[in-house]
Amino acid sequence: MASTNDTRIVAGGTSYIRRARGLAGTGLVAALGAMVATTLAAALARAAGVDFEMPDGGETIPLPGFAVVTGFFSVVGIVIAAALLRWSARPAERFVWTAGVLTAISLVPPLISGADAATTAALIGLHLVAAAVMIPTLARSLRNRVR
Repeated sequence: MASTNDTRIVAGGTSYIRRARGLAGTGLVAALGAMVATTLAAALARAAGVDFEMPDGGETIPLPGFAVVTGFFSVVGIVIAAALLRWSARPAERFVWTAGVLTAISLVPPLISGADAATTAALIGLHLVAAAVMIPTLARSLRNRVR
């Protein structure tokens, strides 16, 4: 025996899927933008003399590495935003708070890496560039998709 609650659950699920797809599309475009922005900023920093050399192995972070890491963590942000869209009554506010805390935590590794001051400052700046692209875009998208 079907009830009206069954219809509402199915309709709600379809609505969430539609909203999540829109969020994911917006998020992926923003992720590409963040990848380009961080890679360009890293290239500019490198041209200004930042070597991006890590002290332990003496390895230098390659420019494509900035795009890959930015892309990966941007997708993590999109997944967090989609989860909040599904399970939070105030997804945009929760996302901004969560992303802000995670951004602050992401600043710790450059600070403790032992890299020179220029590399450390550039890495912190690159984290903030990616956050400046992703957080407002996803927050705005979440606000536009609230039930």
